[in-house]
Amino acid sequence: MKLRQIIIYFLPLLSVATSCREDELVVPTEYDIIGDERHDTDIRGFYLVNEGNMGSNKCTLDFYDYHTGLYSRNFYAEKNPNVIKELGDVGNDIGIYGDKLYVVVNCSHKVEVLDARSGIRLGQVDIPNCRYVRFHRGKAYVSSYVGPVLIDPNAPKGAVYEVDTLSLAVTRKVSVGYQPEEMEIVDDYMYVANSGGYRAPEYDNTVSVIQMVDFKQVQQIPVGINLHRLKKDRYNKLWVTSRGDYQYRPSRLYVMQKKPGYNQMMVTDTIPVACSNMAFYEDKMYYYATEWNNYTASNTITYGVIDVRTKEVISDNFIKDGTEKDITIPYGIAIHPETGDIFVTDAKNYVSSGTLYCFSHDGYKKWSVRTGDIPAHITFLSK
Repeated sequence: MKLRQIIIYFLPLLSVATSCREDELVVPTEYDIIGDERHDTDIRGFYLVNEGNMGSNKCTLDFYDYHTGLYSRNFYAEKNPNVIKELGDVGNDIGIYGDKLYVVVNCSHKVEVLDARSGIRLGQVDIPNCRYVRFHRGKAYVSSYVGPVLIDPNAPKGAVYEVDTLSLAVTRKVSVGYQPEEMEIVDDYMYVANSGGYRAPEYDNTVSVIQMVDFKQVQQIPVGINLHRLKKDRYNKLWVTSRGDYQYRPSRLYVMQKKPGYNQMMVTDTIPVACSNMAFYEDKMYYYATEWNNYTASNTITYGVIDVRTKEVISDNFIKDGTEKDITIPYGIAIHPETGDIFVTDAKNYVSSGTLYCFSHDGYKKWSVRTGDIPAHITFLSK
């Protein structure tokens, strides 16, 4: 009966998909029944953005619905049949604020804005070479490389753009370091990880500090070269990753926090582990590393868990059933905010379908599903 209801629900969408474009085929959404239904949480489901290889225009969106146990793959075209180029080229981040879903599409130089519940397109915000999005007091903040997508020792400094979430208009802009990546906001200050990746080997090594009231950069804190991830834990400590230089200087993880008597963050700890991405659940940080080395032309892949209170590594692998051997290239991580289920994406060879793995909080595989190309970023939708 449940499968029949699903088919009846989606048949009208199929007829719309085949009638709105005369000169272009709309690829219909694909569905997998996962069966991991959860009615006891405030999370309705989650969106997964698949980056798609650069230049392929294959950024796609998937959605998992905890009410039906149904995984919807590449639903954007069917929901928005009149959008000719669909989502665009390289989906680099995703987030929900209020009733809107924001998808940062890096090489298409835009942020796509959708209705968070229906997936219907509401508009777009044009931002050059945009990277990541965060939200604060009715505004969206988007980091941007500003310059073209090009390795250039003279690449310009990056910026953070402020976007009004009602009008979708850019309201302010502030310059930061070179090729800024992730951001977090703590106590009305924004912290931005600057990579300088376009200027290699002359990488940036700073975290920019922006005063939110005046929207001005007030400080740049030296941390480590080629910074990327910057996330805060439940205690408002910042965890910052360095990708190193892929040769002599390895990837490292840094901790920034306020010391007694100081108003600003400072680097207090260096954790001697490689880290590509991380997610928090209660007092633990789950991380993985896909560390590339130019000499060996290969990746070293590791997983681990850190106690955020002591800053000590308490496990060298959060996957307990050996399933990590099935993951070729871990590329994204997220944790269900209520159940603690751990999600890890596998980019495989970067040019074909990836896989999303779901693990229980204690590290055992629950299910996996095929995704689009290069599955990367997840955001949870509340009821």
